[in-house]
Amino acid sequence: MLNGKKIVIVLPAYNAAKTLERTYNEIPFDIVDEVVLVDDNSKDETVQEGKRLGIRHIIKHEVNKGYGGNQKSCYRKALELGADIVIMLHPDYQYTPLLITAMSSIIANGLYPVVLASRILGKGALKGGMPMYKYIANRFLTWFENVMISQKLSEYHTGYRAFSAEVIRSIDFSHNSDDFVFDNEMLSQIVMNDFEIAEVTCPTKYFKEASSINFSRSMKYGRGVLRVSMIHRFHKWGIFKSNLYNKPA
Repeated sequence: MLNGKKIVIVLPAYNAAKTLERTYNEIPFDIVDEVVLVDDNSKDETVQEGKRLGIRHIIKHEVNKGYGGNQKSCYRKALELGADIVIMLHPDYQYTPLLITAMSSIIANGLYPVVLASRILGKGALKGGMPMYKYIANRFLTWFENVMISQKLSEYHTGYRAFSAEVIRSIDFSHNSDDFVFDNEMLSQIVMNDFEIAEVTCPTKYFKEASSINFSRSMKYGRGVLRVSMIHRFHKWGIFKSNLYNKPA
């Protein structure tokens, strides 16, 4: 715990057997209370590796539910465990778990309810090996989202995020996409609910075992990001109301 806040790390995994141990070993267990591993029907030994490492809370999807579907299971389990702070960390070791303490402290001390680990602040993205076309797309999409959503974030596309439990309970993510655009829908919901977002600089690593979507999936994701951004603006203007911003039942 940190300042009396229970911290739960959620790991949405798909074929993460080769990188799970490196990720898990860097988690600061002096403050982290629980780790949840959700395996999205991997084709490798991710579940067995999680058990070997001693992860107590492992959920295995019998069918692949997608990146967004995986996160839904992650957050529901974290809330079930009584989390006060939930940190979503990819188990592919692209992001360092060593930032967990800093991200948790921002929430635990009541400074911000949401913290994003940004690869774009500083020079971490390109230095860490992000492909140039992804960097350019990231910058363009982030610019568009900032304009449409009225924010000044450096990045909307990081897979390393910390939330207070209040934030997660305040939005209805159950009807969000099961694909990668889930991340952007969730941030749109958070902004629409007037929660403030902090960012910390995060080094990143691109290597063979680190998960990455291919070009065609990236294009689909980009179109989804543009759609969510426009839906957010039109909803805000009252042109039409989107179910994306319904309150949880």
